Amino acid sequence: MIARRVRPLPARRSSQPPPEAWPEVASPGRAGGPGAADESVEVLSAPPAPNGELRTSAGTGTGRFNVLSEPQTAGGEAAGVQVPVEPEPEPPHAAPLAPPLEPPIELPLEPSAEPSAGQPLGGGRSAARHAAASGGGGGGGERGLGTRLVALRELVGLSRTRLEQDTLAEAVRVLEEASARGRLSRAHTTVAIAGPTGCGKSSLFNAIAGVQLSDTGVRRPTTSIPVACVWEASERDGGAEGLLERLGVPPRARRRAHGRTSDNRILGGLVLLDLPDQDSMDPGHRAQVDRLLKLVDAVVWVVDPEKYADALLHERYLRPLAGHAEVTYVVLNQTDRLSSQATEELLDDLRRLLDEDGVALGEYGEPGAQVLALSALTGEGVPEFRECLEELVAHRQAAARRLAADVDQVVVALRPAFVVDGERQPEGLTVAAREEFEERLGVAVGAAAAGRTAERVWLRQADAACGTAWAGLARWQARRLSARRGELPEGPAGAAGAPAVPVPPQPAGRPVVEQAVRGLVDEVTSGLPGDWARSVRDAARAGGEVLPAALDKAVATVKPPERVRPRWWTMAAAGQAALMVFQLVGLCWLLFGLVVGGMGADRWPAVALMVVGAVGGPLLAWCCRLAARAPAEAFGAEHERQLRRLAADHGRSLVLEPVAAELLRYSEVRDQYVLAASRQP
Repeated sequence: MIARRVRPLPARRSSQPPPEAWPEVASPGRAGGPGAADESVEVLSAPPAPNGELRTSAGTGTGRFNVLSEPQTAGGEAAGVQVPVEPEPEPPHAAPLAPPLEPPIELPLEPSAEPSAGQPLGGGRSAARHAAASGGGGGGGERGLGTRLVALRELVGLSRTRLEQDTLAEAVRVLEEASARGRLSRAHTTVAIAGPTGCGKSSLFNAIAGVQLSDTGVRRPTTSIPVACVWEASERDGGAEGLLERLGVPPRARRRAHGRTSDNRILGGLVLLDLPDQDSMDPGHRAQVDRLLKLVDAVVWVVDPEKYADALLHERYLRPLAGHAEVTYVVLNQTDRLSSQATEELLDDLRRLLDEDGVALGEYGEPGAQVLALSALTGEGVPEFRECLEELVAHRQAAARRLAADVDQVVVALRPAFVVDGERQPEGLTVAAREEFEERLGVAVGAAAAGRTAERVWLRQADAACGTAWAGLARWQARRLSARRGELPEGPAGAAGAPAVPVPPQPAGRPVVEQAVRGLVDEVTSGLPGDWARSVRDAARAGGEVLPAALDKAVATVKPPERVRPRWWTMAAAGQAALMVFQLVGLCWLLFGLVVGGMGADRWPAVALMVVGAVGGPLLAWCCRLAARAPAEAFGAEHERQLRRLAADHGRSLVLEPVAAELLRYSEVRDQYVLAASRQP
């Protein structure tokens, strides 16, 4: 914990007498200062009237407040029933909330086109601001809030099964709160007064209301439950009951201001809350403050000269909520204890601390937090602060600005899950990565070796068809001997008993497939955020585990490419037969001449026939082998392509398509993230 040193100040005077000293609440004037005109308060705590209402008038006046209290039971405890001042139809906003994230988000909250009945009719600077705001227009930065929320919802939906739930928890909460706030009254603005113990929150609350509504005193903690005061807007805008139910303000702590004075009409639509101490020793009080700070549209932080630099306030609240500066007010209370120079010095120091916290200050026309100094006890500075509230309520943009700040905070927290800062950006599944993966799968199934085997088989078939007859007889005799010994027949494909296609290659190597998958994953996940890289890796590994077995099954059933026997094989076989006949005729001729005798010069034709047959056969077989080389290479290449296509198809369906689906999902999520993170100027 960082301790900040501040100058010691005299003990703080109590701004209000103890609660028991207050009668039925006779209020001071608007500023709460001395000499102000008295206004009466209507306290609804009498026995029930015939129509079921509880009503007791404590007087008449022009600035009455209705205290919505609960009827008392016999034991003196509240029965928990909210009693309205007058019978009113239940507003539609008080209906039970629908399930989160289901209904459409009806934001941003923009001012109505016409002034409502609750708007001021008189002149003055505040009235002019109210009329100008109600006449239309709004912050251009909030007009795209609805689009940003829809993009954030799409982002959460696409990422729900890919990221940890804790990562998306705050985004889900913001969407739920935006949906809930969009179903409630847009004419009301909820403003919470928060701060440390003894800073005068309740005194400021009473000063704004112009009447004693929240207990003040030296006892700590004085405020144990949130107290709300509602300045109702026009009847057509509905009531604030739904907002109060959402905020969890108990019925006995609800107050309602009548709009019978111009001051109260100007604040029409304001829901002001007095929160418990944020540094209370009671954990329940701190829990209430933390819960309500996430629900209200704007926050007024009240500090005093002794606690304006409190480390807990700055480190736990102001610094984390620095992005909500446009809906933040920091009020230095109890300036009646300081001189003018000391007040200015403390304000400068307070602004410095806020700047260190990253809180933008609304100075020189720039949007940001408003820093003011006032004294709730004497009323000094309260009218100026009330004008700030009037302007905030008149524009009706606080809810949209609060939600926009929530979305900004969420997208900043989600940035590491969707964007990686670095020089190399994710390239996705490129053509080079896909081709390299398919090439490795071809190696895994032995496509190249199978192609070379098919080429050799084609050449052996050509030899069998176009070789010499004597070589054919030798192969036939070798197969017969092999069959007698029980061995597999050897010889060229296409011969009797020999296979017509090459033997399928060996089963796909699992290490090669795993290496191919790892190489692909390393390539496509480069530059991806950690969670999405893991998602792509899991998808690739899931397919890579079954890919080797699928390849083995597919390769085992592969069919060879269709082979058409060339016609010249038949012609070559006929030529070999003719050459063999030449040899036989020449041999018989010579034998006949030797037996009969007397051949003489007639032996040369027989010798010529034998020489032509003996030399022409091998020469024709060699020429046919040369001619068969090109078709054999084409046949082997076709068989290799067939295996590569088979491996690529299985790799595409089991690995590439799941990886591409994950990358496409990430691309869609990133587009939604960019849309959610962009604020329209």
